[in-house]
Amino acid sequence: MERETGTETEVALPETLAERQAVEEAYYRRWTFLGMGERGRFIACLLLPAVLVMLCFQIIPIIMGFNASLRRWSLWEDEYPFIGLWNYRELFHNTHFWTTVMGNTFLYMFVTVAGGLIAGLAIAVLLNRRFPGMNLVRTIVILPLTVAPVVTAIMVTWMLNSEFGIINVFLKWLGFKPILFLVSRWWSLAVVMLTDIWLQTPFYTVIILAALQTLPPEPHEAARVDGANSWQVFRKVTLPLLRPVMLVCIVIRAIDAFRTFDLVWTITRGEPARMTETFSLFAYREAFEFGNVDMGVAASMVGAVIIMVIGILLYKGMYYLSEL
Repeated sequence: MERETGTETEVALPETLAERQAVEEAYYRRWTFLGMGERGRFIACLLLPAVLVMLCFQIIPIIMGFNASLRRWSLWEDEYPFIGLWNYRELFHNTHFWTTVMGNTFLYMFVTVAGGLIAGLAIAVLLNRRFPGMNLVRTIVILPLTVAPVVTAIMVTWMLNSEFGIINVFLKWLGFKPILFLVSRWWSLAVVMLTDIWLQTPFYTVIILAALQTLPPEPHEAARVDGANSWQVFRKVTLPLLRPVMLVCIVIRAIDAFRTFDLVWTITRGEPARMTETFSLFAYREAFEFGNVDMGVAASMVGAVIIMVIGILLYKGMYYLSEL
């Protein structure tokens, strides 16, 4: 509201409730864009970069991949005719995928997650005390986290070489015959899984050790007063208190282990006779080694659904156990 006084114009303050409401509505309309106020626009500006990155590098590639899985898409052909769900039908009837590939994947996920958790928990409990050289030992324990998985895999491959590998040289020195580790399916899988456990054990150790150092001392003191020994205190008090932290580690590592690629590819390349292939390796080889992009993408889509289901089940299980 404006009022003229001589040659000047003054802004009059609203005098009634209706006038004040009208002024507020005009201010709101002035600062509203697409239904958002100033605070909403500020939040949208903060979220926009992340949304654009997700759109460009996740949503659009997923849509393009799903489109490719509905076509006959080969690296050796120029035309990509639409064939519907034929690739998924072929995949569901592929016994190699469901028995060998998915069997290897779930075995790898279970063994590496369980092995890494047990080893990490044991080391964390041992390090959760003061002793001479404590900081040096803790630094050595986390060293595997600083090594790239591919570098570790190459080192393991050299160590297990049947001719000049240090492991077989040592076995010959002891009088045993050399073992062809990377020729047998089960030996090859065991090597890959042990390598993964060695790499990921520090991950569990660091997180569980941090959790151990933040546990309240009162429950442990009360258990000792009641006559519990060290094992009973650990099993009845420490483990239940660590349950939420361990469940988070399990969820993160299970999803990561399901989609593993680098270790398996570097150590075995899916051999012998494609018997050590995991889900990610199968999709990669079908698409880029055999030229069947459609089948590789279809396998990736099926694997994405399986990972989503596993993640939901693990999350629900984590929530349920945390309420016990």
